[in-house]
Order: sequence, then C-alpha cells, then structure tokens
Amino acid sequence: MATLERCPDEVKGVGAVLEVRRLLLLRELAVRGTVAAVADALNYTPSAVSQQLSQLEKEVGLPLLRKSGRRLQLTPQAELLVASAAEVLDTLERAEAALQDSLTQVSGRVRVAVFQSAALALMPGTLRTMAARYPGVRVEMVQREPEEALRETWARDFDMVIAEQYPAHAAPHHPGLDRRDLTSDAIRLALPAEEVAARPMASLADARDAAWVMEPRGAASRHWAEQLCRSAGFEPDVRYETADLQAHIRLVESGNAVALIPDLVWAGRTPGCRLLELPGAPRRTVFTAQRLASAASPAARAFRQILEEEAAVAQR
Repeated sequence: MATLERCPDEVKGVGAVLEVRRLLLLRELAVRGTVAAVADALNYTPSAVSQQLSQLEKEVGLPLLRKSGRRLQLTPQAELLVASAAEVLDTLERAEAALQDSLTQVSGRVRVAVFQSAALALMPGTLRTMAARYPGVRVEMVQREPEEALRETWARDFDMVIAEQYPAHAAPHHPGLDRRDLTSDAIRLALPAEEVAARPMASLADARDAAWVMEPRGAASRHWAEQLCRSAGFEPDVRYETADLQAHIRLVESGNAVALIPDLVWAGRTPGCRLLELPGAPRRTVFTAQRLASAASPAARAFRQILEEEAAVAQR
C-alpha cells in the first residue's frame, strides 16, 4: 500500500498555507464517509489518511473532525474547506480539458459507468465507432446501478454515466452534473409464449396470480413495477429477484415468470416471449451525465456524440 509523504508543519494557525493534497483527502472523507473507504479508494493505508487529516487540522489551527459513534463528522469549518477543495478540482479538470482541446488529435481516457441493458444495446456499436474514428482515445466501461453510478461520477470515479429514469421517479440530483437525455423506450409486460404458458394471459390484470421476476428492492425499477401492479389491484408475487435482465428474459421465455421489460433489451434480437402494452404506455428515459468541469474534454465530447448517434439508430 502506498503511504503519504510527511510534510513539515511550516505554518500554524488560521491563515496557514494549506497543503492541497490534504484538502483533497478531506473532501474524499466528506464524499466517502469513512477513513477506510478513502484509503481503499486512493490506495493508501488508513493510518496514512488519518495522519494527513490530523496534520491538516494543525495547519488550520481548528478542529475539522469530531467523532459521532464509529464515524467521523465534519465541522462547519471543514465543510468550508471541502467546498474549496471541490473548486480546486473543478479548476484542474477544466485546465486539463482545455489543454486536450488545444491539441490537433483527440486522445485521452474516458471512464464510463453504465447499466446492463445500455451496455448490451448501445456500447458495442459505440466502442467500435470510437475505435475507428478516435484510435487515440481509451474508453473504460464498468457496469453499475444507475443511482450508485451517478454519485460515483459526481465523486470523480467516472467521467460519464449512462443512467435510467422510470416514469414518475426522478433520478438523484448531484450538483455540477450536466444531464442530457439519450433515448427513451417503452416498458412492456413480458409473458411466456402461449405454447409454454400454463395459462395464457392477455393483460396486466391477468398476471395477478403469476410468479414475477423483478429487480432487488431499492431499485427504482422495482418500486415502479410494484406500484404499477398495485394500481391494477393486486400485489405481485415476486418469487425471483435479480438485477440481471437477461435472467428475467430467460425466466419468462421458459414459462417460469412474468416481468416488466424495457424495449432496449431487445436491440439486436427477436423476443422469445409475448410482449403486451401496459396501461398508459409507460416509457423509461435513458440519459447521460458528466461533470460540467469536464464538458470541454474532446475525448468525452466525442464519446457522448457517438453514443447519441448509436442511440438514435437503436431507436429506429
């Protein structure tokens, strides 16, 4: 594990020259919540993180942290420093983007967080086009649940997120993120084909006695699906829980469950089950978000443009 360099305590008290790296560690603590999480994210030892935060307190001459149970809470003075640290990071990010924009060729790295159906439907074509048009750009993709990914993008773990929003469910808002709608798709009731169904169904109400597969509790899609069923007059019998929509599809196709499936998962394939329209024809919104400070990054701008082109093709 890496350790942080010890810095002499040249100046004490309010008005001291603050060490930027220590300010950034304080911000990381505000974002991640615990010293252990900061150490894990930055590949430091917890003792090194604690040492540097203590040194920052000495530089400032004021308490910055106080214990609350097993956790540390930031004092009001620490919150002021965290806000300043965020401004420093934004300034550096804008400077890096401007530097890249001054070059004649687009290069660099774009770290993207994406949920499953977008990864399957949109990313293969986007990555292929990016490699052809901008060979100097390295795109890294990690699958994440949308709410988690939005926060991690705000925290600077990713450069961009592809997220989703279900009807009447607003996605979490994080300051400094620029959101742009990418596409929308219909959500339909997926039923087993008539030849494998024990009892053919023709509507949402007919599925009141069926076994359901849904995403785990806490997901916006799960809350929306349960509310839809309740509005139809029944409580769904959720026997199977998984975040993997491909597993949802297999359980429906095999006659073991019914599910609510957004159309994007069918991109490039023929559904092996029956799809029925839902009351009100609900649609899910797929969007991208990136930090405003990185908006001028040529690599991120190119990726977002190609992703939007791919989404337009998928929507046809």
